[in-house]
Amino acid sequence: MSVVDRLRAASLPALSVVLVGGVLAVQLANGGGHYSPLRPAATCVIQPASSVSTGIDGLTEEVVVTGLAAAACQLGISREAFALQIAQPGAHTDAQVNALHAGLLTAVDTLKAAGKLPKASQLVREAVTASGLSGFRKIAIDAVPDALIDKTLTTDDILRRTINDLDLRMLLTNLGSREQLYKQVDAAVTKAVTERLAADLHIGS
Repeated sequence: MSVVDRLRAASLPALSVVLVGGVLAVQLANGGGHYSPLRPAATCVIQPASSVSTGIDGLTEEVVVTGLAAAACQLGISREAFALQIAQPGAHTDAQVNALHAGLLTAVDTLKAAGKLPKASQLVREAVTASGLSGFRKIAIDAVPDALIDKTLTTDDILRRTINDLDLRMLLTNLGSREQLYKQVDAAVTKAVTERLAADLHIGS
């Protein structure tokens, strides 16, 4: 090995020390010396959730995610811990079911206060399209002007009635994931929208 090669080999450890020292200096200069892990979000600060989905799918996701946070707050645990609890197979406690019911209702109030609830007419148009209504009822509801729908129904009232009518214990029994919860609540909202409108406007089958 030549003298140059020996000097180059000897300089590598020193170069490594200099580079590592440089990285540490940059981190310390940017507050690395005071690093501490991020704390989980405060469960009881209920913020309206957002969804990349639109229509009833997006609304359902926002209600469920916001509702899980409100339910977790009532139980004194994190939203993630509560989601894991209710996803477990088997019977659920009265406390879990009652907390979820109250949480979903709180979610409706939170989304309404944030101005995130769509007009009832928007829900109706989508629900009718996705529903299994007979041809006559579908045509009859489609013929109702948006202004009359919004005068007859409010979205928060539809959601509250839907949540109050849901058999949450049965829903949780059949729950395998949070996505399934979305689907089941989504189906309930769609059914409630069409049935409520048909009943209020006296549209028979």
